[in-house]
This record gives sequence, structure tokens and C-alpha cells, in this order.
Amino acid sequence: MRISTASCLCPFLVCLCFIQRCYGASHHVPAKVPSRNQTKLANGETEVHHRPKRGWIWNQFFVLEEHFGTEAQYVGKLHSNSDKGDGSVRYILDGEGAGTIFIIDEVTGDIHATKSLDREKKTHYVLHAQALDRHTEEALEPKSEFIIKVQDINDNAPKFPDGPFVATVPEMSEVGTSVLQVTATDADDPTYGNSARIVYSILQGQPYFSVDPKTGIIRTALANMDREAREHYTVVIQAKDMAGQVGGLSGSTTINITLTDINDNPPKFPQKNYQLYVPESAQVGKAVGKIKANDEDLGVNADIRYSIINSEGANMFSISTDRDTREGIISLKKPLNYERKKTYTLHIEGVNTHVDPRYSYLGSFKDTATLKITVGDVDEAPVFSLEHFIMDVYENAPSGTEVGGVTARDPDSRNSPVRYYLDSKEEGVRYFRIDEASGVIRTTQPLDREDMPWHNITVMASEVGRYPDNPSLLSHVPVTVQVLDVNDNPPEIATDEEVIVCESSRPGQVIQTVTAVDKDDFANGQRFSFALPSQLPVNPNFTLRDNEGNRDSTASIIARRRRFNHLTQELYELPIVVWDGGEPSLSGTSTLTLRVCPCQRHGRVRMCQGEAFLSSAGLSTGALIAILLCIVILLAIVVLFITLRRSKKEPLIISEEDIRENVVTYDDEGGGEEDTEAFDIIALRNPAAAEELKFRRDVRPEARQHCVLPRSRRSPSVELDEVDVHEFIKQRLVEADMDTSVPPYDSLQTYAYEGQGSPTGTVSPLDSPGTQSEQDYNYLDDWGPEFQKLAELYGEADSDVTT
Repeated sequence: MRISTASCLCPFLVCLCFIQRCYGASHHVPAKVPSRNQTKLANGETEVHHRPKRGWIWNQFFVLEEHFGTEAQYVGKLHSNSDKGDGSVRYILDGEGAGTIFIIDEVTGDIHATKSLDREKKTHYVLHAQALDRHTEEALEPKSEFIIKVQDINDNAPKFPDGPFVATVPEMSEVGTSVLQVTATDADDPTYGNSARIVYSILQGQPYFSVDPKTGIIRTALANMDREAREHYTVVIQAKDMAGQVGGLSGSTTINITLTDINDNPPKFPQKNYQLYVPESAQVGKAVGKIKANDEDLGVNADIRYSIINSEGANMFSISTDRDTREGIISLKKPLNYERKKTYTLHIEGVNTHVDPRYSYLGSFKDTATLKITVGDVDEAPVFSLEHFIMDVYENAPSGTEVGGVTARDPDSRNSPVRYYLDSKEEGVRYFRIDEASGVIRTTQPLDREDMPWHNITVMASEVGRYPDNPSLLSHVPVTVQVLDVNDNPPEIATDEEVIVCESSRPGQVIQTVTAVDKDDFANGQRFSFALPSQLPVNPNFTLRDNEGNRDSTASIIARRRRFNHLTQELYELPIVVWDGGEPSLSGTSTLTLRVCPCQRHGRVRMCQGEAFLSSAGLSTGALIAILLCIVILLAIVVLFITLRRSKKEPLIISEEDIRENVVTYDDEGGGEEDTEAFDIIALRNPAAAEELKFRRDVRPEARQHCVLPRSRRSPSVELDEVDVHEFIKQRLVEADMDTSVPPYDSLQTYAYEGQGSPTGTVSPLDSPGTQSEQDYNYLDDWGPEFQKLAELYGEADSDVTT
């Protein structure tokens, strides 16, 4: 098998092709002898081993890119050793571009490229070749793979994919300071020739900048480039392939370089001397002028701090920096006075706040200027001698009494006279008036310290003829008037509440300690004296003791008798006379109300039982009303329920067939021995007497115990007439039929008559009035609250008997 090509690019390939062709022409193989790839069988036939021959195997072909000829470009030739040149071998080709880009002559095996190829799009193509017998279509050669490689030519210029560029470099940089590195790319094959070998050069930007031809690093080429002189530069860099040789392709890009600022310029005042006019009426703390130093730098490098470096100017004025405009704002620290000083000289210094020590050789970064301030004379308002006046006057002083005076002067050089006025908008003006010329303040009416101890007024002053035409030339000053006290109010008892007197109080016992109050003011403390009115007779119930020894201006109310009874007399009035210690001394009489109440002994605070109950429960009036409303509602519900039950109660007689007597039993027990008046038991003794002594049982008889004599004292000669019991029962039957309050059905009432009784009387205590006891039951109070009610009952009985 042989491989041949019409032409070779390299001499070495030409030699190889020549040797192969000569070898194929001189080599012959005998027909009968089996080759190394055949095996002879027993029947005389040979078996062919399909092992690829070394001459059928190859690596690659080459084809030039960008071929624009009219004919197809020859690539190479395929040849099989089985090809005798008689056309019996057919060559076929498949793979990438087979049949479209690459075609093969089936007879000769020549391969041609029909289209122009671009190595930058595709560098190689993989194809498969095979040799077949044209008649039998049997494979004479196995399918073999080979590569057609597109050979590069210099058809792409270098490019800067990231351009154009923007770069910065500080001004005043040293020569060789790196600015920026640019990199160009070439699409050609860097492994073949010099098509992709790039060299950099500068086309524009000299002599300020330079570029490294291999790395593309741009550097400064000129020293001390000043931003204030020129800030922006445009540099053009060229990249050329073929190592910069003639015929190489090139590309360029633009770099915009800006010099950044550094603090290399000190501040400068445009002029060394300035003048400023400031009126003396300028307000303290307000700005009166501006001054500015120029700095050619930018940003923080141009920041300036201003200061006043001489004491004359620093005592009266201050200066600060406006961050936006970088101006020095001059403000007033103290009030100006044209009459005292008319001019001020200020030495102002401006200093950079951010100084770079690397550039200290350029000089000091500060500058000074002189500012002369002229004070202008203006018409000023009068000035009071004090910022606040305090005066005093006694209360009840007659109208026109002098309180005090204020003074003010005109600060101007002409010293005009001053007039005084009171501010009519204030309330205190109705109590005082002022003399316009002298400034003396007087009262317009008597003052009462107890009503208002202090008065605040405002006095205004202006030059003659300026008020009210020019309110701006009006000055104000506050005046405080204190009203001094005189003893014009009598003292009185401090409390208006009732004094509680316990029923168990004993002679000499302190009932209450009282104090007095006085509206007047005493510098050394209030002193009071207490006594009972001398014109009244001696009080048999209470006396008063002045506690002079305690020095607390109090008095004690003391009981004079042993016991009190709230049922006999509940309220007492006690007039008390109180004297104060003023000059002259005044007195007042106050009447206290004393209430007698049963007291609770277990507690410091003594109060009436009803009040104690309410206070101990801790219930307010609203809570008590709510509780009472709830009770009333519950009672109403109970009554309604009972009424409904009575209206729905079934009758005792269920049907007409069931007619029988119904016995109604009333089980009502008495109240014991104490209940002597709930029922009249005479009806059980004598029906005749019961008829005569009928009375309402729901009302307590007032004098029953005096009308009915005890049985033990009844005369034996008193005899009641015999009464027919039968008539008595009929009378009761008629009353029962006519009574509308009893049930409307038959009932059984039983009456028993036991006779007129024994003449010897009875031992029952129900009708026996006991002998009155002279014993004092007040000792039961000491047994506790449980026996107080018993003591009251016995006490009431004794009082009734005495009456």
C-alpha cells in the first residue's frame, strides 16, 4: 500500500513521498506464495487477515485558510496498495465536512477543499477514509481516521477588548509611576509564526507618558506634572503583531488619564487688608461679616480653618468656617458700644487642615490678613440701672403709697431724657401707677396680702417723644412687689368637723385637742391662746385647757361629768375664744359641735357605731346604693314568685264527689317570755273580756301595762257576767264569713273556754309587773359590745319607770 501527494509544503515531505513512490514501483509479490497476512488452508485456499497496512495509516493533512481561488484547493491524496490503476478501487470519505467542504475523487483518491476556511472559527476537521472493491463492494482497506488541519495565516489584527480606558495618577508623581496596564489580544495562532506576537507603542501622549512594548504598562514620563496647570490627558496606545515588523497588523486604544489633586497649594487671601462696618446695635452671637481665602486644591485639600490671632479682636469677635463655601464667618461675642470704642483690628489667619508632609518643602500652608472693623453709632433704647427690681409695701396701705422707683438712662452721646410707663397688658397694672418723669411707683388701692402676696409688673422706658412712635427703642424691666403682712385677720379653730364624745367618758378625760389657724403671717411662728367665753355661765358638761406648756398652740376639750347618753341629748355646742400673738392682738370665737355616740373601745379612732360600721366596711355611698337596689330587686322577685304560686294553687276540693271538711292548721309560735304583747291571751281566759279589749295587733299599745291590773292584785269582787259560749261561737262564725282576708273555703276554728280562773291568781310572770330595781346596769358596758344592747334595754326601762 502506498500514499502519495502531488506536492508537499516542506522539503522533508517531498523526500518522503519520493521514497514511497520509488518503493512501490520496484516491489513485486509472487502470486502463489501466501503473504504475511494470509494463511494457507488444507483445501489449498488462503484466508486473508484484515490487518491494516502501515502505508494506509496517516495522521493529518494541511490546508491553508482564507483561500479565495477559482478552483478547489488541493488537500492531498489517498492511495491503497490494492489499487492497480485500473479503476477497480473506489475511495470514499465521511466525517466533518465530507461532501460539503471536502470532496474526494473516487478513482484517484484526490481530496480537494471546495470552500474558503477560517482557522479562527474551526482549526481542524476529523474525517474517515475507506477503500472498496468497485465490483464487489468489499472493503479492501479498513476505515481509517485522519485529520485535516487548517493552517493559519496572519489575517487578524490585535484588539483591545476593554478599551477605551480611564485612569488616574496623582499630580507631582515621580517619573516611572505606573498608571495603567493595557492588554491586546490577537485571534491568530500564537504557536505558528509571528502572527500573534504583539508589540506595544505610544502614538499620542508624549512626552508625558510612556508604554512598555512587551507588557503594555503605561508610566509617567515627565516629573512634577501639576493638576492646577493641566488636569486631563489623552494617550493613544498601538498594538502590532508580527513582532512589529513591516506588514504586521495593528490595533489601537485610547486612555483618558486624569491627574488627581494633592495638597500642594497653600491658602491665599486675595488681599491683605479688609474693612468692615458693624453698627453698635448688632446682636451678640449673630454674624456681622465674611472673609475668604482661596485655595487651588480640591476636596479636603482645600479645607481651611480660620482664627483670630490677636487678643483685641478675639475678645470681641469670633470666626468659624462655612464648610460649603469655605468662608470665614465673623460673629459678635460681646455687645458693641460706640461711645466706648469705635474701631477694632482683627488679624485673621487661614490654615489648611490636611497637610501632606511629603510636600512640606513647598512652604507653609497658611496665610494671614488684617480686618479693620468700624463701629457705627445708632440710636439705642434706654438702659435700666438694674436687670430686675424688687420692692415691698405693707398691706392695707392707703392708695398712693410709694412702693419704690426705677431709673434708666439714654446710652447715646446726647443723653436724652427718659420717660417711664407700665405695661398695660399685665394684670398688676390696676394696682399700681408710675410717675413718667421720676419712675416712682405708687399703689392705686389698698392691697391684701392674703389675697395676693406678690405682684409682678413690667416697666417700660423710652426717650422723650419716641413712644409709641418707635417701639423698637423701648426697653423693659421686670418689677416684683412683695406685700408685707399686718395683723388684720382673727384666728379661728382649724377644724369644722364634729367632735365625738363617748357615752362612757369620765370627768377629766380629754375629748379632743384643737388647734387654731390664722391667715396672717408671723415671722417667728404663730402663738395662740384659748379660753371659754367669760360672759357665758360655766359649762356643766365640758371645760377647756390651754396647752401653753407644750408651746404647740393647742387646747384640750375635757369632760366635766361622768356619763353621756345620746338618747337623752346627742348634740352639744361649745364656743371657744382664740387670741393670736400679733400686734395688736386679735381674737375670734368658734363654736364646735360635740356629738354623743356609743364608742368602740377597741381602737384609737373613736366614732359612732353606725359610722364605724360603714367605715369598717369600706363602702362608698354609691356602693351602698347599689347594694340596696339589689336587695329591693330580690325582694320584688320573691314577692312576684309567691304571688304566682298562690294564683296557680289548686283548690283543696278536687271534684264535687270529694266533699269533705278541710282542717287548716296554723302553727304560729310566740316570741317567748319577752314577747308579752304580740298576742292577747285574755280571749283564752274569758270571751267576754276579749270582746271588750279588741285592738290592732300590728300596733304596739302605748299604755296597756297601765290599764290591765295584774291578776294577783285583782279584787275578788270583780266578776264577769256569764256569757253563752254558743252565742260567742256564732258571733265568731259570722266574723269569719265576713272576713275577706281568710281563704274562701270552709275552715275549722276551735275555741276553748276554761272558765274564769282561780281566785288565788297565777304564778305566771306574763301579767306581773316586776318591782323596779335600783341597780345600775352600766357595768355591762365593760363586758364588751355583746352586752351593750342589754344595758340599753335596762336603762330604757329605768327611764320609763322614773317618768
